[in-house]
Parts: sequence; C-alpha cells; structure tokens
Amino acid sequence: MDIAGASAIVTGGASGLGAATARKLAAAGMNVVIADLQDELGDAVAREVNGAFVHTDVTNSDEVQAAVDAAMEMAPLRVLVNCAGIGPPARTLNREGEPHDLGHYEKVIRINLAGTFNCIRLAAAAMASTEPLADGERGAIVNTASVAAYDGQIGQAAYSSSKGGVVGMTLPVARDLSSIGVRVNTIAPGIMDTPMLAGLPDKAKESLGQQVLFPKRLGTVEEYADLAYLLITHSYMNGESIRMDGGIRMAPK
Repeated sequence: MDIAGASAIVTGGASGLGAATARKLAAAGMNVVIADLQDELGDAVAREVNGAFVHTDVTNSDEVQAAVDAAMEMAPLRVLVNCAGIGPPARTLNREGEPHDLGHYEKVIRINLAGTFNCIRLAAAAMASTEPLADGERGAIVNTASVAAYDGQIGQAAYSSSKGGVVGMTLPVARDLSSIGVRVNTIAPGIMDTPMLAGLPDKAKESLGQQVLFPKRLGTVEEYADLAYLLITHSYMNGESIRMDGGIRMAPK
C-alpha cells in the first residue's frame, strides 16, 4: 500500500513502541497524529515528526474521534497503529489470600482491549470514506498484543486477558473490514526495551535478555516499528497475529 502523503494515527505515540512507529511513518512521508495522554512528550514527538498531538484517552470516544478528525484534516486517513496500553501486575489471590481487585482487572481490559477496539471502529469509519487505492485498498490497522496473550505469567491475569482479546479480535475485525478494503494485523512483542522497563538496572535487563532464544537481548522499539511498517505496506498481510519475541517462551515467573 502506498502511504506517502496520507495520514496515520498512532495511539501511545508519545513514547516507546508508539514513538518509534510515529518516526518510521513520518520518515515514509505520512502525516502522523500522536494520540496519547502524555501531553509534554506527545507534543515533543509531534513537533519532531512535523505532525499533530491530540490528548487522547483511548476509552473516550469523543477524544478518539478528535484524533480521527485531526488526521482527516491533514490528509486521507489510511493507517492506525494501536500502541496505547497498561500492564500493572496482580495475582488472582495475593500472598495474604486476598482476591484480585475487580476494578483493577476491569481497568486493564477497558484500556488495552476496549480502547483498542474503540480506536479501530472510529478510524475504520473514516477510512471507509477515503478513495480506494490499488485492489480497492483503503487502509491498514496494526494492533499491539503481547506474548502474554500466549504465555501469561504469574500476576498477569488481567494483562494476558486483555492481550488475548486483542489477538482474538484480529481475524473477525479483519473479516468485518474487508468489505471496505481495510486490513487488520496484530504484533505480539516479547520483552522489549521500552519505558516500562526503564526503571530496571542494566543487570536485570541483561538477565531478561538471556531468556530469549536468539538473539539474547531485549527487543528494540525500532524493530517493532519496522514490523509495523511491513504490515502496513504489505498488501497481502491480513488477519494475522505475529509473535516478535526472538523465540522466547515465557516461564511462569
């Protein structure tokens, strides 16, 4: 798919996987909207890529629609990359035998799963109004799951549920949106060197990297961006969830 001159929305685009993807898409000639809650970082990335920042809670339909409108004002919306998400751990029963807080569980599901779908449905409505390209293609969507969708660890009941849901929605949403020429794929990253791991000492990061089959290191945000770009531009990739994890299979803890 030819994306030059079109617009893209990257949720969670103020840092980590999202920021790297925003830079990759901008370098390919796209007009990028950074949709994030981090105003200062979001503004900085938007300036860097000559795009726009829209303060966006992915569970808030009005705020997501504002990001969609901002993208459409710049150029036809062809791309959505969903990187926004949270992953606070909690056991089903903690060491004191207290049950997992239901509100905590619902919050993770709401942001990671419902928020992803909220962005998909609103972006897809805008993509449907654009002129089709070759083969009737109008756009591409890339979601972010996690290897936790398959290898959930202790304390990841909520996170794994949410990411498993993202994997589970990929094919049916791809089928739904095939009628308007929009493809949908999902990346399931392994252990990535993102701001979520920024507080870990180098030795801890090295230890995590040694769990990877090969290469024995953490994944980089640029590697995620490269794969997202491939899924966006490769017109025969559709309805697929791809592990990007160096072959790791996560242990229980």
